[in-house]
Amino acid sequence: MDQKKAIFRLKLVLWISVLAPVAWLGAAFYFDTYAANSVQRVSLGANPIEKLTHVTGMTTLVLLLITLSVTPIRRLSGWNRVIKLRRPLGLFAFFYAFLHFSIWSGLDQTFVWGWMVEDVIDRPYITVGFAAFVILIPLALTSTTGWIRRLGTRWNVLHRGIYVTATLGVIHFYWLVKADVRLPLFLIGCLVVLFAYRIQCSWKKRRKVSPKRDIQPANP
Repeated sequence: MDQKKAIFRLKLVLWISVLAPVAWLGAAFYFDTYAANSVQRVSLGANPIEKLTHVTGMTTLVLLLITLSVTPIRRLSGWNRVIKLRRPLGLFAFFYAFLHFSIWSGLDQTFVWGWMVEDVIDRPYITVGFAAFVILIPLALTSTTGWIRRLGTRWNVLHRGIYVTATLGVIHFYWLVKADVRLPLFLIGCLVVLFAYRIQCSWKKRRKVSPKRDIQPANP
């Protein structure tokens, strides 16, 4: 019972923390629209579409990196309960990626398919960002227990695509930023560390399970 309460509290903290950015955006949009003169501290600024795009995109990247960090944290700390957060973290990452895509396609491109296709083709950072979102869709759709059972071992192979999504995401962010690239480089560094840890674990696992050659005794 105590373990269930601990997991519930952990997930409650997660929900509050992860929904904070979208709550702030909603409050800022409301005050910008209906109470701009009375409340200046909560505002989307002079370019609200850019602000909405930046916050949702940045939140997506952070959540993707945190999702990838769950397994290393569990292995290094022995805190097994943290694994319960991996699925909701991944789904929240998709939620913010969907908001990010919707803001770009709806508010920026006004759902004009010709403009959207042209943007994806002509602007490389849009190309990789769109590819990252497309790869994330099947990962979100197959995150249920039912799909895990249906796909079996193929589920693990499919969900390694989160590394591809995260890689394309940080490239998208790096190409988008024109001047100060310190934050994109920091996120790239975090991703490199996570990649290095996964490669190290895979290498150790292969060494551990690789069959040794049977030494046949000499014939008498």
